[in-house]
Amino acid sequence: MHHVTDDERRARLAVRHALAPGARADSPEAAARAVTALHATEPATVYLSCWARVTSLTVADVDRALHEDRRLVKQLAMRRTLFVFPRELLPGVWPSASARVAAAERARMGKDLVRAGLTDDGGAWLDRARTEVLSLLAGAPEGLAAVDVRRAVPWIDVKVEGTAGEVWSAPRVLTLLGAAGDIVRGTDAGRFPVSRPRWTLAGHWLGEVPDPWRADEGYRELVRRWLLRFGPGTEDDLVWWLGATKTIVRGALAELDAVAVSLDNGTTGWLLPDDVGGTEDPGEWVALLPVLDPTVMGWRDRDFYLGPHREPLFERRGNAGTTAWVNGRAVGTWVQDAAGTVRVHLLESVPAPTRRALDDEAARLTEWLGGVRVGTGYVSPAMRAALAERG
Repeated sequence: MHHVTDDERRARLAVRHALAPGARADSPEAAARAVTALHATEPATVYLSCWARVTSLTVADVDRALHEDRRLVKQLAMRRTLFVFPRELLPGVWPSASARVAAAERARMGKDLVRAGLTDDGGAWLDRARTEVLSLLAGAPEGLAAVDVRRAVPWIDVKVEGTAGEVWSAPRVLTLLGAAGDIVRGTDAGRFPVSRPRWTLAGHWLGEVPDPWRADEGYRELVRRWLLRFGPGTEDDLVWWLGATKTIVRGALAELDAVAVSLDNGTTGWLLPDDVGGTEDPGEWVALLPVLDPTVMGWRDRDFYLGPHREPLFERRGNAGTTAWVNGRAVGTWVQDAAGTVRVHLLESVPAPTRRALDDEAARLTEWLGGVRVGTGYVSPAMRAALAERG
């Protein structure tokens, strides 16, 4: 069995994820393909993940890819997470990862509606909501904000307590229709780093909507792209990332003729059959990645790039805060001070030249942000300590 060391995995990460200087992407679309899909739970993450990977990027470049060229599209998918996918991947995502999320959401919401006493048939209530929302949006090619949908279809603007104690209303209905691929987040009334999307029919936004693939084809393509960018990884990594089952993952690995390799931690990883060779030395590199960046969130087993820093770099719900990287390892975090200046906070000592490189990267990001302060709902312990240190 071929063996892949942690050093090799870190080198692959640098090159495949477009983080090393010689491997940078040339567009937001290329940056998204470099990590399969961009995390979009927080709107700023899309821009900052692209900034870390694309040379000479502007906010307008990302806006153009999302809202004008529409080569990148926001779509709820794996683990009920909002992603930005390359447009060509949507036909594979819709029947697989997105359909799985939509089915789970529909079942949960239907039970919630019955429990709340709003209907005896949660499925019928949701079907009626779908019909009326789609009819409304059919007459609004430019899309509508969630508040406009609530006003036009007021009976869906209810307060429903979910099984986990959360309360949901009409926006959750829109989220469900988005997961199902009926509607998409279209033009955005907000300005970086805020998002105020207008919902629109997939056909209005995409023009000719491609036919979805079979579910197994979609899963296979997602696994193929993940292996190409994140491999080698374990079955557990893939099950977690896809939000799927071992049966689905094993089926995709078999269809891809994936090759088993041994890893330094004693587990078995997988690679595509034509990707077992080594990776060129990426050289020295540093990077500043945003909260929930795909590189940070790409594996379930993260020891090869986190080392002892998992606890300080992830908040209690398991979400990554900002991270500072040196040669394939996360060694700290970064925050903005009251003036918007980016400051790096390290969790371990690094050589003086490396520290200067990180500070240079922080200065570059400060200049790019131009005084815009990026808030977040995912503050890690390391970020909290850095903010406290800065006063």
